[in-house]
Amino acid sequence: MDADESAAGAHPLPGMTICGSLMLITGGTQFLAAHYKEASKDDFFIYDCSTAIKNPQKHKEADEKSSGKGSDNILACAFSSSGTYFALTDDSKHLILFQTKPSWKCLSVRSVVRRCTSLIITAAEDKILVADKSGDVYSYSIAEPESTGRIELGHLSLLLDVALSPDDQYILTADRDEKIRVSLTAAPYNIVSFCLGHREFVSRIFVIPNYPDLLLSASGDSTLRLWEYKSGTEVDCCHLESLHPCEAIDKKYAVSRTAYCCKGNYIAILYDCIPAVSLFQLDTGAQKLLYKQHISLNHKGWGIAFEETGGLWILQEDKQAPLLVYHPVDGQWQPAIEEKGLLKMSKYLCDNWEMFKGCFGKASCYQNLYKASFDNMTTYLQKKEERLQQQKSKRQTPDHESNGQTKKVKAGASSL
Repeated sequence: MDADESAAGAHPLPGMTICGSLMLITGGTQFLAAHYKEASKDDFFIYDCSTAIKNPQKHKEADEKSSGKGSDNILACAFSSSGTYFALTDDSKHLILFQTKPSWKCLSVRSVVRRCTSLIITAAEDKILVADKSGDVYSYSIAEPESTGRIELGHLSLLLDVALSPDDQYILTADRDEKIRVSLTAAPYNIVSFCLGHREFVSRIFVIPNYPDLLLSASGDSTLRLWEYKSGTEVDCCHLESLHPCEAIDKKYAVSRTAYCCKGNYIAILYDCIPAVSLFQLDTGAQKLLYKQHISLNHKGWGIAFEETGGLWILQEDKQAPLLVYHPVDGQWQPAIEEKGLLKMSKYLCDNWEMFKGCFGKASCYQNLYKASFDNMTTYLQKKEERLQQQKSKRQTPDHESNGQTKKVKAGASSL
């Protein structure tokens, strides 16, 4: 598997998202959704991408342009701001659009040219923006759910995330080559700024919903950074390795998931390589990220999501306790155990645990995106030492032989 395939994810990790009272969890080719706080039993919805009607005749040409056969695993998904629409892309290069209200309904299955890494629905709920592994962003109409996509912008490297400002005026894209690009949505060829400073791939970005001039980014360089993105100005940087002094010094702290809660301005991050979640609070006055708490997990974390009230949900690789929920109490998050929503959703997951088959024990999904490093100096010094030893040896040998020949010459001269 090459680097692009690793990031685009033939075998992506499961994930979760919360929209209002609706919780949605993805795993493999399936997702399940339910109103987690309600007792109703008829609100459960499950969908399997492998059973979707794929490749309609009118999109045959687009399918022929796409190469390779996918596994139908879900690569990326998102709700619209009101929760009325839900969209996902799968490993078979399809974009599937759903209407969630008054009940779940699949509106369309469209082909995309390449495997996608991220998607987002505009605040106006009229378009889906899809970023793919070739570095392009395409837009797809929601009002015309069968229409093909239109290319909006392109990067020269793999895109890992795409975001929008709350007013849809700006589109932001993050790539493997450390760049965050800010463009005008109405004219994406018009680049407003670049947010430059990361030293590795940028894995996650999002504009702070209630502070729309600020952008948060996470990177494989083990940092979280806060930006005034319209000017490309970095206003704060948090070095994640400094929060874990007891961990191995060579540990890389790439962030695989982020979540934000407007109530309290809380930020949660899930690490890619260690079973842990870190919580921060955004100090908007000082424009600083304040570290609040570290939650260690007994199993690999798959996903995180905030409730509107500040409760934090964690999806983890454990059938006995697939979900954890923490509630803020006096500025710290405390675990809840006997909660109806937790019991309800945990049972749904246990009953459908087969959806996570193939997701267990996965290594870092970013391991092939790090820059290759070479210790040229060590090799140089080693070879230099070898050369010096060889030269020293050569100098000693001729001198010894030369002295012997001199003595013979002198002896011959004496005899004469």
